[in-house]
Formats: sequence, C-alpha cells, structure tokens
Amino acid sequence: MTTYIGLLRAINLAGRNVVPMAGLRDMLSLLGLTEPRSLLQSGNVLFQCRPRTAAQLEKVLEAELKKTFAVDTDFMVRTADEWRAIVERNPFPKEAARDPGHLLVFCLKDAPDAADVKALQAAVKDREVIRADGRQAYIVYPDGIGRSRLTSALIEKKLGTRGTGRNWNTVVKLNALACGPATP
Repeated sequence: MTTYIGLLRAINLAGRNVVPMAGLRDMLSLLGLTEPRSLLQSGNVLFQCRPRTAAQLEKVLEAELKKTFAVDTDFMVRTADEWRAIVERNPFPKEAARDPGHLLVFCLKDAPDAADVKALQAAVKDREVIRADGRQAYIVYPDGIGRSRLTSALIEKKLGTRGTGRNWNTVVKLNALACGPATP
C-alpha cells in the first residue's frame, strides 16, 4: 500500500465550498481508500491505497467530491515519498526555521515551464521570493500572505496551472503524519 497526501483547493473559506472533514474521511473510505485521516479544516487528507498516479487519484477524488458534497474544486495528490522530497528540497531553510508561517508551498497540478516561472517572478511587486521545483512552488511572504498582491489567482494565471498553498507549519505536520518525524 502507498500513503498519499491529498490537498483540496479553496474549501471551507468564509462558508464557501463547505466540506466537513469527517464527511471527507467517510468519502475516502467509501472509495476503498484505507486509513483516511485529516489535518485541520482546510482540506488536508492522508490515505492509503494500491499505487496509482496522482492524476488518476485526483480525477476520482474530484468527481466523488462533486457528487458527495456538490463542491467542484481541485485535489492535488502527492505520495508520502514525494512529500518528503518537498520538505527536503525546500530552498528556504532559514525562512522555514525563522518564520514558517510566512513560507508557503504551493502544490500545482502540473509542473510549470521555466518561462512561466520567470513571468511569475517578474510579476512580484513586493518582497516575495519564489522558487519552483517540479509541481511545487516555494514562496516566501516576508510581509505576510494576507497583505500580499501575490495572490493564488495571480500565481495560477502566470504559471498556467491550478494549485493550492500550505504554510510550512502545515507542510511539516503532514510530513510527520505521512512519513514519521523528520530526522536531523
């Protein structure tokens, strides 16, 4: 069995796209996915199943989410090994240690082209710093995410793919759940 992490995009925000975590865990169980767990109310789930591609799982999960909760949104799926690599490849270790709430990992449906990453970096109007690595973008928001003009909509537009972000605290917690505690 392979452990997977699934991230839902844009749920439980201001009463919009409401998906209760208990119901989401039940949905995963009904799909035959084992050991479903959730973290926080923002759509972070872990589960196990036989190996499948992320695209296969995303398609199944998105269709079932729409059927069960009438919510049409994206799932971003990574294996536990891929998640461990996300943590290990973090290009901002100092920021992760000093201010993890202002470091965001943006998980993407598809890996963006280098030209699209450069276009996003050129669109930055404040002090944010962006690095892309495969289907992830790491973004430091030194002045806070809430005040930034570097929004999810702008990121998706410039990169040409959909995604969802999680702060470093959540990334580390998901890693511990999926892979066990990090070793120094």
